[in-house]
Amino acid sequence: MPIPLTVEEELRPLGLIAGARSGDKGGNANLGVWVRTADHYAWLESYLTTDRLAELLPEVTGLRVDRHLFPNLLAVNFVVHGLLGRGVAASPLMDAQAKALGERLRAVPVPLP
Repeated sequence: MPIPLTVEEELRPLGLIAGARSGDKGGNANLGVWVRTADHYAWLESYLTTDRLAELLPEVTGLRVDRHLFPNLLAVNFVVHGLLGRGVAASPLMDAQAKALGERLRAVPVPLP
C-alpha cells in the first residue's frame, strides 16, 4: 500500500540524500545505504525496512532479507539471500554480481524528509 504524502513531502530519488554500494557474496547480494546527517539517518532507519526494500526493489520480494543497522556510520546494510541463485558463475542475470542494485535503489523516487 503506498504511503500517503503530506503537503511538505514529494517523491524524489533516494540518491539525493543517500549513497549506496552493492555487490555479491556467493548467491547473496549485499547492499549498503548511508546518509550524511543524523536527521537523515533517523528517517532512513525508520523508512528503509526489509518490507520497504521489497517494495522499492521488486526482485527481492519473497527472498530472505536481513537488515543490519550501523547508527555510528549513519548506515543500513541489507543481505538479500539467494538473489543471485548459486552465485556469479551460475547466474543468468544481467547484473550477476549485484553491482547495480545500489544505484537502482538510489534512483527510486521516495518521500524524502
